[in-house]
Amino acid sequence: MRVIVPYLLALATSVSAAGTAVVLNNSTASFYAWSVGGSIGPRQKVVSGGIYWEPLHRDEKTGGIAIKMTRGSDGLFNGEPQQVFSYNLDGAQVWYDLSSVFGAPFVGYRVEVTSDTGGPISWPAGTHPGGSQVKVTSSVENVWFTVYDKE
Repeated sequence: MRVIVPYLLALATSVSAAGTAVVLNNSTASFYAWSVGGSIGPRQKVVSGGIYWEPLHRDEKTGGIAIKMTRGSDGLFNGEPQQVFSYNLDGAQVWYDLSSVFGAPFVGYRVEVTSDTGGPISWPAGTHPGGSQVKVTSSVENVWFTVYDKE
C-alpha cells in the first residue's frame, strides 16, 4: 500500500498540473513586465532575447491575471502605454487575450500570443487589428506572448 499512495499522488499532481505563461523578447530593446491580479507583483526587466515566465495560476480575488508590459521601468505607475497579456485559468482550460491601455508600447513591432492548440493572436504592427481576440486552450499548455523586432 505504501507504494501505491505515492504513485497516486504523483499521478494526481501530473493530471492537475498547469502550463506556463511565457513572455519572450525577440526584439533588440528591453521592456518591463508586472504580473497583476489582486495585487501587483515585482517588476521584471525583460532584456533582448530574454524571457519572463510564471506558472499559470488563478488569482483568489480577481480570478484572472494580467501581465502588463511597458517600455519604461516605472511605466505601470506613470501612465505609459501598456501591453496587457491576460489569462484566466478555468479548470481544464485557460482563456487568454491581448490588449493595450494608454496607447500601444510596441507600435511597429509584431506581437503575438500563441499556444500549441489554441488560436493565435497576432498584432502585425503592434496595434490592435480589431475584432475579438479572446482564445482558449488546454490549461496544461504553455501560452506565449512574443514581441519581435521591427522589420
